[in-house]
Amino acid sequence: MKTISERTRALHPGGLGSALRSAWPVVAGVVVALVLQSVLAPAVGPFAAKMVLDIGIAIVLAVSLNIVNGFAGQFSIGHAGFMMVGGYAAAIVTYYGSIKLWGSPEPHGGFLGSGDLLFLFACVLGGCVAALAGLVVGLPSLRLRGDYLAIVTLGFGEIMRVLAQRSKDVLYPEDVAGKSMWEVSDNLGGALGFSGLPSYVSPTPWNEDTGHAGIFFVYLIVAIVLISAYRLKLSSKGRALLAVRENEIAAEAMGINTSRVKVAAFVMAAFFAGVGGALFAHEFGNTLTPRELGFQKSIDIVIMVVLGGMGSISGAVVAAAALTLMPELFREFAEYRMIIYALALILVMILRPQGLFGIKELWETTAWRRIRARIVRGKEAP
Repeated sequence: MKTISERTRALHPGGLGSALRSAWPVVAGVVVALVLQSVLAPAVGPFAAKMVLDIGIAIVLAVSLNIVNGFAGQFSIGHAGFMMVGGYAAAIVTYYGSIKLWGSPEPHGGFLGSGDLLFLFACVLGGCVAALAGLVVGLPSLRLRGDYLAIVTLGFGEIMRVLAQRSKDVLYPEDVAGKSMWEVSDNLGGALGFSGLPSYVSPTPWNEDTGHAGIFFVYLIVAIVLISAYRLKLSSKGRALLAVRENEIAAEAMGINTSRVKVAAFVMAAFFAGVGGALFAHEFGNTLTPRELGFQKSIDIVIMVVLGGMGSISGAVVAAAALTLMPELFREFAEYRMIIYALALILVMILRPQGLFGIKELWETTAWRRIRARIVRGKEAP
């Protein structure tokens, strides 16, 4: 007769093998990020490396919004508001923290030195502050549905933008002397933006004196976001979200606490949006301004999710990369960017209303299966 502990081990197999199977996606993500930083950054110019950084940040934002709009079937159009909350929170920590620690807002401590650790702490803190904002907004508003929820999230994004525009001017190193962090944290640059931020997300190789491992950090976070979103999609919580998306009344009848599930998805999406905002704030040569994180930024992220397919993680990745590259490929039409986006979205809605991949992932699509079948047949042929 089996003991309780033996039954538990049978139901929940563990051990080193199980731990390794659970950890390999994270290890693979770290390896890919290291390869990109070591090989790509020295091989291409700063402009191309910056595009790689922009694509990574866009992927973080698109996949995070996909948790709410795609998995849960809600409609949030204020995602840039959480991005702004996380970006400003992280910027306060790195800017004024660097001044307090080193007397200058310039980046310090190379790859995983003291400066990089401060930056990573700021990213996590920015995500936590954004998640708290998501909880505050989500608790009262996610009982709403459809257009009403969209209006609430839009209002939140605009409130954050106006608050940032009305903030005071940035205090510079000579003004910060003798003041505590809390006495200077309300100075965010106003409408002109929070400038002079340390460029920890830099496209330069890490073996240069001024080069921090920007590509490594961005794509490490990309890997974490992708793994978290995919595991959520396959988990019981993810199935509950999909049930809410398909039919909220039926989900409630099945015993799913729909409000709690939606709030949890909203908080998780807000956390990753805040981390994405922290990366954006510290990107090479970037000044964090409220205008850059307004309604248009939210719409850009929504278009990425809709174009890739609501609920498809790989679709959000492909759409984020394509829409980030498009302005550079058609730079002479930059002033017509929103018109081009709108036309592309209209065409997708007419020709393929479910998006590029629908709710499927890239490897689940018919086209991918056909390509794989042709490759297999080619290998089997004499």
